Amino acid sequence: MKWFKDYFRNNGPIMGWGLLFLVTFWIVVLIILPQLAMVDYSLHMNLNPADYGGPKDHYTLVNYKFFIFGSEGDADGYNKTHLLVFMRTLLAAGFVTIIVLIVCYPIAYYLGQSSGGGYIRFLAVCLIIPYWINEILRAFAFKIIFGHTGLINEAMLAMGIWTERFDFINANIALYSGLAYAYILLMIFPMYNVIESLDRNQIEAGRDMGASWWMIHRRIVIPYAKPGIASGATMVFMLTAGALAAPQILGGKSSLWFTQIIYQYFNQSGGNWSQGSAYAVVLLFVTIIIVLSVMRLFKVNMGDIGK
Repeated sequence: MKWFKDYFRNNGPIMGWGLLFLVTFWIVVLIILPQLAMVDYSLHMNLNPADYGGPKDHYTLVNYKFFIFGSEGDADGYNKTHLLVFMRTLLAAGFVTIIVLIVCYPIAYYLGQSSGGGYIRFLAVCLIIPYWINEILRAFAFKIIFGHTGLINEAMLAMGIWTERFDFINANIALYSGLAYAYILLMIFPMYNVIESLDRNQIEAGRDMGASWWMIHRRIVIPYAKPGIASGATMVFMLTAGALAAPQILGGKSSLWFTQIIYQYFNQSGGNWSQGSAYAVVLLFVTIIIVLSVMRLFKVNMGDIGK
């Protein structure tokens, strides 16, 4: 194939085969095989090791049935608790994605359309430096900031803005803020990468024709930046829906995340890896369907995201 020959001519045989091996290893060993193992686990009963390979060890959909209908003793006939947690997790992930998009779009536009090269690089470094700190430590930092005796409550009480401490944890403000902050760079840089290549003459032409600021962005910048927006939104939504550290640390008493249920199945006494695997497969499948549906709705294809 011509692409194959051009690839080795540009990279050389050693580098070419090395890159192919690393990419193949990454995709097959670290992504595909674990997911296939998860699917296989989800299609089996939770058995004792002594029963593996025996008559009880057969393929079944009982774990997926439990996700929808629960146990036979459920009065409602449905696994109401887990279904509500699942829907709430997806809605919360969508809400966080929208908030991150609203916050990051002006920043990405400013970085992409500013002419000062050294200044822009300095701002980019300032955005990256906080992420040198571990995600768990950042989550605990947010808990200190939003806690009952945290910095915000203490400052507001000291200034007399309010007289009682506000419960940011149980109001989910700390959780949503922590999740948004955790993945903000994944939204900024894909949009920045696209907006940077936008010809400034198009924006100037719109201004010369009397277009408002909103009209310029709606007709010129946003349509051009759709691949970057789609790429960033996909990563933020998928990672938020699958987040565990932030919900564990910043979540309130009533803010159970679906991944926490999966974690419990894998780590509870005795464990139920089959049920946890089924829940993980459901979460992965549904989030992929949502992402593909939104991409189709906004007429963005995978090729545009990969540019």
